[in-house]
Amino acid sequence: MMPGQMPPQGDIVGFETEEEPRWVTVKLEDGSVIQIKMEIVAIMKGGNDQNTGLPIYMVQATNIIRMVKVPKDLIKKGSQSDDGRGTNLYR
Repeated sequence: MMPGQMPPQGDIVGFETEEEPRWVTVKLEDGSVIQIKMEIVAIMKGGNDQNTGLPIYMVQATNIIRMVKVPKDLIKKGSQSDDGRGTNLYR
């Protein structure tokens, strides 16, 4: 099984979120501000716990990150000799 994939055994469970996932705003030491939220991709029921009998759920999720503020001195345009770090990903 590849990392991030659901195991082959178990049952996919349909779901709906009761509220929209919230963005968490984080201010970094370097002055950047980013926002992060988790989006649930899939939920699988993988049986029941032997001790408690409670159902075992596996959740596949991904984090969405957006840049809110970046100080100008941290923005570096890529060059041919650059290793790609600091390249502006946004247009």
